Amino acid sequence: MILPTKYLPHDRALITVGGEILKHLEEPRSVSALWDCVREAQIYKAADALVSFDWFVLALNLLYAISAIDYRDGIIYGEHTA
Repeated sequence: MILPTKYLPHDRALITVGGEILKHLEEPRSVSALWDCVREAQIYKAADALVSFDWFVLALNLLYAISAIDYRDGIIYGEHTA
């Protein structure tokens, strides 16, 4: 689930989704604004590569657990924007 496996393609692994999320944190954003950015970027990919909101939240949890992001007052801060 966190890393790609035989049954989980690399573009669906939480670490990959987390990397995509970090690309959109050049400035602090709310969860919904960040979700909109990630969704918009996914539109240009194949339909089977789209990540659900549940998977997006799991990736946020992973990023928070490894201290790659911070959450304060309803805003998500990336490591370099904190």
